[in-house]
Amino acid sequence: MWELRHRGGGGPGPGGEAAAPPREGEAAGGDHETESTSDKETDIDDRYGDLDSRTDSDIPEIPPSLDRTPEILKKALSGLSSRWKNWWIRGILTLTMISLFFLIIYMGSFMLMLLVLSIQVKCFHEIITIGYRVYHSYDLPWFRTLSWYFLLCVNYFFYGETVADYFATFVQREEQLQFLIRYHRFISFALYLAGFCMFVLSLVKKHYRLQFYMFAWTHVTLLITVTQSHLVIQNLFEGMIWFLVPISSVICNDIAAYIFGFFFGRTPLIKAAYLLSKYQYFVCPVEYRSDVNSFVTECEPSELFQLQSYSLPPFLKAVLRRESVSMYPFQIHSIALSTFASLIGPFGGFFASGFKRAFKIKDFANTIPGHGGIMDRFDCQYLMATFVHVYITSFIRGPNPSKVLQQLLVLQPEQQLNIYKTLKTHLIEKGILQPTLKV
Repeated sequence: MWELRHRGGGGPGPGGEAAAPPREGEAAGGDHETESTSDKETDIDDRYGDLDSRTDSDIPEIPPSLDRTPEILKKALSGLSSRWKNWWIRGILTLTMISLFFLIIYMGSFMLMLLVLSIQVKCFHEIITIGYRVYHSYDLPWFRTLSWYFLLCVNYFFYGETVADYFATFVQREEQLQFLIRYHRFISFALYLAGFCMFVLSLVKKHYRLQFYMFAWTHVTLLITVTQSHLVIQNLFEGMIWFLVPISSVICNDIAAYIFGFFFGRTPLIKAAYLLSKYQYFVCPVEYRSDVNSFVTECEPSELFQLQSYSLPPFLKAVLRRESVSMYPFQIHSIALSTFASLIGPFGGFFASGFKRAFKIKDFANTIPGHGGIMDRFDCQYLMATFVHVYITSFIRGPNPSKVLQQLLVLQPEQQLNIYKTLKTHLIEKGILQPTLKV
């Protein structure tokens, strides 16, 4: 396109004005017909031309976010220096968010799932907006539309999988849902394929590299936000304690890293785990009961949340002057969780800080005064959620009888009968059932 713009020759242009000289490395002269290139195409070329040669220092700075601090706080803190003003604003908003979080915990598992979904969407919006602002002047076709479309596709896939796993009894009663669940993965793939084709059709000649940059930007953002939030919900179904303790670990670590460590650092996390382990509301797996049409957290707590007696090593017996100690097994696991939150979890924050420095911004957004965007507060949480999911899968989770039963109920009668006969034979061989006497 650059060649087309400068092949019109070196003679005077309309109105007697001299035509622009050819660029270095370009031949003067050429066919006059090539000047029929539209002004719109020429303008696009102006915008895209030297993109691939840009360095980090050429990246346009994003305008600073507006201050969204409530006016009542501004007036109350007007006499303080900017440093102490930010200290108080951050502290007040921290306590407010913690209070709201406790309220949502009280409202139950379903509200926590909605909270996770809302945070996921907001984090995705903040990261995509940075990409849009950086490259806004290039007017890439369909970038934002396709980004949100892919978000819907990925959420449809992950949450459809969750419905199939945990709501099988409910799905059996609805014929329309049975069709969607039966062909869920095919539908998900078809939706993604439609977005993929739309992206290919939106490619602009000579500007493919930038568009593939943004395509990768969208998919990495989906990997960071949607996949991790899905793992958070998977952890929640294992029991609310697997949701609360990891999140609290990161929160306490962040607060301790800031000035509030003096106030909040006096309650060891292992004591919090001890308190939570006593209540079914926190330790029981979250299950959907079709008879009451709601989530329930009622069960006989597993051995993980029952007091156990542990013999102490010889050197500790002499120091503590006792033979054994009683504690919940989960307290031991909480040590592993808190260790990861303290040592590895902050690297999620370092990663986010490097990302922001690359684009010369202080915060992802200005959603929370004194804190920045939602992503600024959850950069470490996503890394922590992945670790907890892997930890549960590797060291905690065993066969789930209710899930196996749900899968058996959707089988054909002949298949169910074969499984029954196989199971009966196995139990007789184990001596658990007495063989049936034949007359």
